[in-house]
Amino acid sequence: MAIPAKLLNEGEYVVVHTRSHAKALIGPVLLLVVVVAAVIGVGFIAPTGTPGTVLGILVGVVAAVIVVWWVVRPFIDWLTTTYTFTNRRFISRSGFVAKEGRTIPLNRISGVDFEIGVIDRLFGCGTLVVSDASADGSVRVHDIPDVEGVQLKVADELHRLHQGGDGA
Repeated sequence: MAIPAKLLNEGEYVVVHTRSHAKALIGPVLLLVVVVAAVIGVGFIAPTGTPGTVLGILVGVVAAVIVVWWVVRPFIDWLTTTYTFTNRRFISRSGFVAKEGRTIPLNRISGVDFEIGVIDRLFGCGTLVVSDASADGSVRVHDIPDVEGVQLKVADELHRLHQGGDGA
C-alpha cells in the first residue's frame, strides 16, 4: 500500500516506500503454532464432564488473549507501519485506529547509513539509520528489505538535493 497522494505536496514524488521485512512476524507465527498445539493438547488430555469443560473454557480464554495480544497486534502493527522517502522528506507512519507519524525534511538529513547483522543477511534486510540535525539525533528503522538498495536510492536523492536538484 503506497502512501496516499493526498499526503504529498505539489511536485513531490515517492523515491522509496517500504515496510519492515516479514521476518518481524516470525516470533508471532511461532507463538501461534505453540498456542494452537497447546489448545489441541489440552483438548486431548482434559477430563470429561464439567471439569473438562471449565478447563477448556479457561484454556480457550487464555489462548485468545495470547493470540490477540502477541500475534494479531504485532501483525496489525507490521501491516500499518510504513516508511517513505520522497524527494522532499522522510515519512514514518504507523497505526490502525490511532495514527502516529514522523516527518523529517530531506534537507535536514545529514546521513543515511545501514547495518546488516548475520540474521538480517539471511533474510535480505537490515537496519536503516537516518541521521538528522534535530535534538533526537537519528531514527533507526529496523528490518528494511534490501536495505543497501534503499540506502543507495536515498543517498542519491540527498546528493541531488544538495547539488541544487528538485526537492527544495
